[in-house]
Amino acid sequence: MHFVDEAVIYVKAGDGGNGCVAFRREKFVPRGGPAGGNGGRGGHVILLADPSVKTLVDLQLQRTYKALNGQHGQGSNKSGADGEDLIIRVPVGTAIYDHETGELLADLIKPGQKVIVARGGRGGRGNAHFATPTRQTPVFAEMGEPGEERVLRLELKLLADVGIIGYPNVGKSTLISRISAARPKIADYPFTTLVPNLGTVRVDNFSFVVADLPGLIEGAHKGVGLGHQFLRHAERTSLLVHMVDIAAVEGRDPIRDFEVINEELRLYSPELAKKPQIVVANKIDLPTAHENLQRCLPYWQKLGYEVFPISALTGEGLQPLVYRMAELVKKFQPQQVTEWVDEEIVAPPVPKPPLTIEQLDEETWLVQGGDVEQLTRLINANHPQALAEIKEQLIRHGIWKALRKAGAKTGDRIIVGSVELMMD
Repeated sequence: MHFVDEAVIYVKAGDGGNGCVAFRREKFVPRGGPAGGNGGRGGHVILLADPSVKTLVDLQLQRTYKALNGQHGQGSNKSGADGEDLIIRVPVGTAIYDHETGELLADLIKPGQKVIVARGGRGGRGNAHFATPTRQTPVFAEMGEPGEERVLRLELKLLADVGIIGYPNVGKSTLISRISAARPKIADYPFTTLVPNLGTVRVDNFSFVVADLPGLIEGAHKGVGLGHQFLRHAERTSLLVHMVDIAAVEGRDPIRDFEVINEELRLYSPELAKKPQIVVANKIDLPTAHENLQRCLPYWQKLGYEVFPISALTGEGLQPLVYRMAELVKKFQPQQVTEWVDEEIVAPPVPKPPLTIEQLDEETWLVQGGDVEQLTRLINANHPQALAEIKEQLIRHGIWKALRKAGAKTGDRIIVGSVELMMD
């Protein structure tokens, strides 16, 4: 299974079913009243945080999701069935954004949390709903509303307690392989780690999750190297373990590396840069390591950082490091929910285009946006009864008044959706 931590998908909720135009047909009742039932609601599209799902790879393979439509209403006042909701299971820790606006819709950090990302359309009302003392046999009904649709960007941010950060090839993968059961790919060249590796570390009766994160380089906050792929996963950690190559095997200065990485954290997110950090000076078993440590130690101590000289390869210094990591995780770790919860996050609805009134020529006006198109979605919309109902609804919603204010006068043509009305 490939680890995929980002996906862009299109979701479409089900349309509402149409209302029904029907009349009672009973023996000895030659002119039965209206009996058209309402349409059913369209199915919602729901994202559900499921701990059994570990990656977004399935959503990269299938990028279009559509819920079922509601059923149409029937005679004898029978309502149509609602469309079945479509549930998409995603990993715990998935952040959901509107791809077009960049707005964060929901952050699913607890098992069982769910969010409706596209709401099903409301079912249309049957003709029985439109009966009045003066209109006893309405010959029109309401069509169902279209379901919401939107493009989503999903980002998986790992729920790790500790993030091991540092330049490529400083030994992060070797460390996690020594302190946990994780078996990441290890080799002596940069960017061996292309995806985060997770490992569970147990100290006495306490355990915590460590993430070996892809190496950072200068410019990472702009996406250079593995950039955002790494930084996203550091956001949820309680503690950062900042690893440097104290032996300077590749000729880089440990202090310079340390400063560059912290500047990248600050440029990406000031909050991320404020997370608690400890410094791990790796490769202490190599020549020049002790000399470099004596030079760098006063710098880190002056800034208030704890420093742990280790050799991830030989195991030197690992025990005091792991015990201190456990102490700090206990201190800084927020209370994480591991049990399944039944919690629904309310996401903002898909924004509707604003109401606009446009004068097409001297006697013609076009009304668009808002909810006005839905007001015209009637079966037999051009029947005089339906036209009268549409006009009444436009008046109730203030559209007629807005047209007067815009300059429309008696006798002008008003176009709303597929319907034409006469201004009076």
